[in-house]
Amino acid sequence: MRIVPSAPSLVDQVVEAITDEIVSGVLAPGSRLIQDDLAQAYGVSRQPVQQALILLRGCGLVQSAPGRGLIVAPLDPNFVRDLYEMRAVLEGLAARLAAQRASDRAAREGPAYIAAGHEAVKSGLVSRKIETDIAFHRFLSEISGNALIDETMAPHWPCLKRVMSDVLQKEQSMSKTVWDEHEDILAAIIEGRTADAERLSRDHVSRAAGVFIHHIEAQQDDRPKQRRTLSTRKFSL
Repeated sequence: MRIVPSAPSLVDQVVEAITDEIVSGVLAPGSRLIQDDLAQAYGVSRQPVQQALILLRGCGLVQSAPGRGLIVAPLDPNFVRDLYEMRAVLEGLAARLAAQRASDRAAREGPAYIAAGHEAVKSGLVSRKIETDIAFHRFLSEISGNALIDETMAPHWPCLKRVMSDVLQKEQSMSKTVWDEHEDILAAIIEGRTADAERLSRDHVSRAAGVFIHHIEAQQDDRPKQRRTLSTRKFSL
């Protein structure tokens, strides 16, 4: 029996919308998140907005501020460091298992992800770079055969998207290096070199973390805390 994937719930769509506003800078660090304003902008009731904000607080994009309610959380280099340390372990495991269990599928399907990544780099669009990067890593998690890897990472992708966007807008040259490293990881998986696949994947994530954390620490005091007009959205039910 074929399983038809379910459409994103209204709450999921609001989570994605708010995440996009934060990633793009429309909602800057420190911006107040007023449920009525968000509900009006997105054309929904307050309930899905409230649930979305709870989820976003859980993944570190939103935080409580005394006397201000909920605000967009500033990027915390310590939180990002913790997140990438965890990610390095999980990504390394995914690559090892993929090399052990799915080298044939990696050979069949992997090159298309690499090609899409290089095209995204040529486009210069940060959103495409992030989308293809995440797609590649989730592909490796999928073919690892361990469903808990992607399940564990899923709540943290909104924060990771924000970190990647913040840096890639200023570090354009980093994108090509990222995809060169992806090619090396994929080659190790296709060739069944389990130890190399794990090492390359962990090193890849750790190097990226070093760049991201350095950038966040350098920029912490330079970013204005302003709130621009929210995008209007229409969600499918």
